Amino acid sequence: MDPLDILGNLHKIRPVFQPIVSAINQDVIGHEVLARYEEDGTWHSLGPFFLDPDVPEEFKVEVDQHVLKLAVEQILEKGTDGLLFINRNAKQLMINDGDDLLQSLLDYEQKGLDMKRIVIEVTEHDFDEEFETLNHLLLYYKTYGIQIAVDHVGAKSSNIDRIRQLEPHILKIDSRIIRQQNGDTFHDIMFSMSMLAHRIGAALLFENIEDDYQLYFAWKHGSRYYQGFYLGYPAFQPVDRESLALNIGEKMAGYVQREKSLLQKRHDFIKAWEKKVKDLLPKWEGPKKADVFIEGVTEKFDEESFRMFICHMDGQQVSSNFRKKTDVWELEPHKRGSNWAFRPYFLENVMQMKALNTGLLSGLYSDIETKEMVRTFSFPLTDQHFLFIDLRYAYLYEHECLLA
Repeated sequence: MDPLDILGNLHKIRPVFQPIVSAINQDVIGHEVLARYEEDGTWHSLGPFFLDPDVPEEFKVEVDQHVLKLAVEQILEKGTDGLLFINRNAKQLMINDGDDLLQSLLDYEQKGLDMKRIVIEVTEHDFDEEFETLNHLLLYYKTYGIQIAVDHVGAKSSNIDRIRQLEPHILKIDSRIIRQQNGDTFHDIMFSMSMLAHRIGAALLFENIEDDYQLYFAWKHGSRYYQGFYLGYPAFQPVDRESLALNIGEKMAGYVQREKSLLQKRHDFIKAWEKKVKDLLPKWEGPKKADVFIEGVTEKFDEESFRMFICHMDGQQVSSNFRKKTDVWELEPHKRGSNWAFRPYFLENVMQMKALNTGLLSGLYSDIETKEMVRTFSFPLTDQHFLFIDLRYAYLYEHECLLA
């Protein structure tokens, strides 16, 4: 499609609306406005037009403004509720210092459009270009009640500080990177993005969801909003819950039941491990005989564990490391005297075990020595000494509930 043909035939352009669904009420809470161009009786996406670096930004702005006008007029005429997500890149926004878009929105406000319904999407890539100017402009937009979403979050980890500075309302994550990224790498990205969203009070939105796995992944990782062909294709009319491609309420009810089942199975593992250790407690004779005590523990956890040791509540290790190599448990006496209180959550966890007198299962983490994903089961032997049992990845992998 020739850009000049598009610009000269604005009457052939129509907005389409892709639904965005909320996890809270499992309903459509808004739409992203996209554009279609009619040529020879077929409607084509204008995505290539907007993404073409050779197309002047002024051309893109003119088309965007036309599409926005048609979209707003349509939703006001039909009384459609919900948010309206509109895409603008940094170069477009900064033409005329951003006044064109703002003035258009203010004009629509006079016609009944609540500015709080507008969500302006910028991509994380935009932060590479005159960020301070863009940041000031977006902060100015926010004073009018306009919400800000950052698209393609996670593409560049170096932009985390800039995202924090902007404090957007929504962070959009492309579900396609679930397939593209190495599993461990993507989990690291998701952990960082979830923590960032939590710190700045932003909601997560997973876009480009195309199958059940991606929807479940988004739900499990705390996404508040969902968007993609799996839920609904862009349409010339805004849609409601009944028009979605699937029953989102039923899907999420199934996810809840699945997660509850996994949690119950994990709880059963913990209780079984607690019983194993409790049965051995009469053999505990204090820290001077800690290695003797662990010899009995290795027999009970020979299948599950690859390493175990005992620490004082202040973090000092009072036993050797017992490490399983091939099928034999070997002692590492040089580990005695090490202090692990510096580790995140160590003191918090031992205090919790002391108060509740129960075992704890850590979250998944990468072991410094083996570089494998592991979990640690810990249990209070007394109110001063605690047993730590590192579970090998192969065992976790065999039981889904321990990886979930």
